[in-house]
Amino acid sequence: MHDFRYVKGRLHCEGVSIDSLIKKHGTPLYVYSSSTLTDHFQKLDTALAPLDHLVCFAMKSNSNQAVLRTLADLGSGFDTVSGGEIQRAIAAGGDPKKCVFAGVGKTETEIAYALRKRIYCFHVESEPELERINRIAGQLKKKAPVAIRVNPNVDAKTHKKITTGTYDNKFGIAFEKIPGVYARAAKLKNIHLRGLQMHIGSQLTQVAPFDAAVRKVAPLAVKLKDQHGIEFLSIGGGLGIMYEDALASGDAKWWNRKAAKDILTPAKYAATLVPRLKPLGLKILIEPGRFISGNAGILVTRVEHVKNTGKKYFAIVDAAMNDLIRPAFYESYHEIIPVKKTKARAVKTDVVGPICETGDTFCKDRPIPRVAEGDHLALLSAGAYGFVMAGTYNTRPMPAEVLVEGRQAALVRKRQKVKDIWEGEATAPWQK
Repeated sequence: MHDFRYVKGRLHCEGVSIDSLIKKHGTPLYVYSSSTLTDHFQKLDTALAPLDHLVCFAMKSNSNQAVLRTLADLGSGFDTVSGGEIQRAIAAGGDPKKCVFAGVGKTETEIAYALRKRIYCFHVESEPELERINRIAGQLKKKAPVAIRVNPNVDAKTHKKITTGTYDNKFGIAFEKIPGVYARAAKLKNIHLRGLQMHIGSQLTQVAPFDAAVRKVAPLAVKLKDQHGIEFLSIGGGLGIMYEDALASGDAKWWNRKAAKDILTPAKYAATLVPRLKPLGLKILIEPGRFISGNAGILVTRVEHVKNTGKKYFAIVDAAMNDLIRPAFYESYHEIIPVKKTKARAVKTDVVGPICETGDTFCKDRPIPRVAEGDHLALLSAGAYGFVMAGTYNTRPMPAEVLVEGRQAALVRKRQKVKDIWEGEATAPWQK
């Protein structure tokens, strides 16, 4: 569920009209719902209540300070993949003792920073990384808490670019090699073996791949607990969201339909996994991103031109692939709706941006109510992997971001100015 809906024919985020935000802040504009972030976090947290657990929000999905602060105030930990993300989490009020540090290429500087901040754990992806962490921890006269990431070779049945748990992927250490790696790690003077970690992929909409991975890894975790005293198992993130029917899914009644019975929810996720995890006697970490933030955000855009070639009908908008790259990168679907509800006839439309790339396309031949110059559209389910993956291609400034809570709205990131894009650049001394 989420808190975006039409009220008297106008799209609202909670108690605030999107029209009012457009008037004040312009477009392209990201809008986030605080109540949706809270609801999604609490649904997961409650579903896992029978377990000793920690929810670590995957910052890579959305790292806006206001979003992070909302979750930190709820007690969330943070799944980070860079030293910069650790700094962001702390700046937003996050507790470094609830931060885990993942990623296959941690630098020496990042490792040292994380050790000084006393993070909860490093998720180690390779033996060379383990040796590097041990060396740096020794230099700092510290013990580094680590969990080695096991690659269980389980196909998540998701998009090839977000599958992470097979031997074709760059992540983790092969399942069969894990006991030997832990045995060697136990001999390293500056390593504290705190846990075991896995992650098999993103945007999973069925529980079966999660179940297969847990069933495979659980006996290994028990063995490592007995042999090395590990205290937790991280089962990663990956819980998917509704992209199609995104608007309708904001209504509780929609979830009572017969057709919704097969949709994966936190309750169904927990019903399968909690009975398998509870007997382990380990703390369980979960690292969701998309599930919490995805349907908590939208991208609002203005129609600049309508172009009818006789064969194609184009709505050219002021947002572009640099603002939301998922459709170009992943061929992903985002529901696109008018900010002002209309009775206009639906027309098969390509919604495209102004960038000089054919891939700058948000949808093709999608039936959308006929639009005109100056109309506004909302791309739903844009709260995850939206702004965080944005760039300044074509020297286009980064969009603004707004957080809504009830009837309050706050600008939580100013729109970038064009001149700020080249701040830090300089001409060479010989260029006059």
